[in-house]
Amino acid sequence: MNRFEIITPADLKQASQLLTEPNRAALAGGVDLVDLMKQDIAAPSSVVNLKGLKELDGIETRPNGDLRLGALVKLSEVAEHPLINSRFTAIAEAAGEAATPQIRNLGTVGGNLLQRPRCWYFRNPNALCLKKGGDTCFSIGGQNRYHAIFGGGPSFIVHPSNLAPALIAFNASAKLVSASGERMVALENFFTLPSVDPKRENDLKPGEILTEVIVPAPPRDARSAYLELREKQSFDWPLVSVAVMLSTSAKRVASSRIVLGAVAPIPWRVPDAEKALAGAAVDDVHARAAAEVALKSAQPMSDNGYKIVIAKVLVRRAILKAAGGAEV
Repeated sequence: MNRFEIITPADLKQASQLLTEPNRAALAGGVDLVDLMKQDIAAPSSVVNLKGLKELDGIETRPNGDLRLGALVKLSEVAEHPLINSRFTAIAEAAGEAATPQIRNLGTVGGNLLQRPRCWYFRNPNALCLKKGGDTCFSIGGQNRYHAIFGGGPSFIVHPSNLAPALIAFNASAKLVSASGERMVALENFFTLPSVDPKRENDLKPGEILTEVIVPAPPRDARSAYLELREKQSFDWPLVSVAVMLSTSAKRVASSRIVLGAVAPIPWRVPDAEKALAGAAVDDVHARAAAEVALKSAQPMSDNGYKIVIAKVLVRRAILKAAGGAEV
């Protein structure tokens, strides 16, 4: 790890100005940044400490029912919040599945959304892969057990966030602030495919800071669920994850949003599966049919076809769980 200085800004404006300078990195929880520095993948000369910026913290329920999550809110706070558990269940469940209790007490909402890929080629300081400025994605023809089955090319990483699929299932937006102003971006459009730029995973501009996530109030009859499968019980990233939000009327699906995680370079929404559920009774037959549709366009690599099987099971179970039934 290289030597670096820590700069503590007086306010958000100064923080964004500092981050426009080259070779600087933002520090929130620090979980991923420290890993990247230890692996010699990131080597900032200065680290801008955001922890003291109160406007980046806090969980708030607005009068219209919208939920505000500050970027510095700890994952453990999200997982344990009573209102999030009751009205935004999938978000609480996703936060509660991240890493370990110790990391959930340190890791933040913003950090979870902005973390870099866990691909072993990207994390290897001796491998100059496509994401680090090389000309090759070594997962093609290499070891690709944990890589993408959707949206890959020219890089085949998967997005590692637990929280992102659940937030997108709720149609959440991120507030991005820079010295020149602010903008709101739907999280579904915030993450970018490698075909846009293989060296980045999102639309965050130099000097911009993700300050908060706004989650619209769900329909009164909406219910949600999040499921994931890992190889290890804790301190592991999902092989596949699924977030589902359902709104029902007369025991039939009025609307739904289904988002897969760890299967693509971005959280992967499956609109065709949502259409397959529209107007259907929420039962095992229709949940199974929607799961088949969700995975119909998957393109597995040489070693990760197993993800299709896992994803079908998780989609079916998440639909039934969101509808109030048992996981089967």
